[in-house]
Amino acid sequence: MALQSMTGFARASTERTGSVLAWEVKSVNGKGLEARLRLPPGYERLELPARQAIQKRFSRGNVQAALTISRTGLQVQPVVNEAFLRDIAGLARRLQDQFGVGPATADGLLALKGVLETPDIAETEDQRAATDGAILSTLDTALVELEKARAAEGRALGAVLAGHVDSIATLTAKAEADPSREPAAIRQRLAEQVRLLMSAVGGLDEARLSAEAALLATRADIREEIDRLNAHVASARSLLGEGGPVGRKLDFLAQEFNRESNTLCSKSNAAAVSAIGLELKAVVDQFREQVQNLE
Repeated sequence: MALQSMTGFARASTERTGSVLAWEVKSVNGKGLEARLRLPPGYERLELPARQAIQKRFSRGNVQAALTISRTGLQVQPVVNEAFLRDIAGLARRLQDQFGVGPATADGLLALKGVLETPDIAETEDQRAATDGAILSTLDTALVELEKARAAEGRALGAVLAGHVDSIATLTAKAEADPSREPAAIRQRLAEQVRLLMSAVGGLDEARLSAEAALLATRADIREEIDRLNAHVASARSLLGEGGPVGRKLDFLAQEFNRESNTLCSKSNAAAVSAIGLELKAVVDQFREQVQNLE
């Protein structure tokens, strides 16, 4: 399966019996899957099947879907709600008399919601079922296009993430091969630290001195961090190659990368390795930021 981003946009429309049925769908990042629908009045019955269609295709992201229906063929004569218009006109006159506001105009009154109504075209049960089928079919077309848009961005994200993983692998190898990790360099640093320890605290016996030296050596050893970083690199590459909804797993790996790079920095007693650790942290931050966009 291909990687998918959680962001994308698509539109699909169809004509049916003098109307244009159009869906616009877009998605942005989200911890889980959330579907928000905007349907014309009278079409609330389609909310459940529309949600199910979205859930069938996506596992993460905030998906917004809006349906619009425009009449193109049969012209329906608007109807004035005269009783409501009389009430509104009477209220306008009272406001004018009591508060001195300007007089209401005919076009202003007619523009008020509920004054000028467009009656619905009567449909039989069969016609309604056919219309609902056309609407849901058009939604499915839009969701397919959204899926393609998310996949296209997912491919681009995959290339960026693979580059970050390669950088992490390169920096890990650089830390492993740094001359400061050579036995001779480690012995020299230990000797200096032991000398400072003895000058600060006199009277240390040989056993205590050996224990302190062993502790210093253990604290400075980054072998375990390097091994874990290499293991996480292999896991990240496997997930990127596997594709599909792996965003959560990669986000977990990003946290592990960050933990190991922090530990590497804290254990390092060589400036060169500390610099590598800081560079590693910067790359890990970039990796984690991009992972947030993946499904």
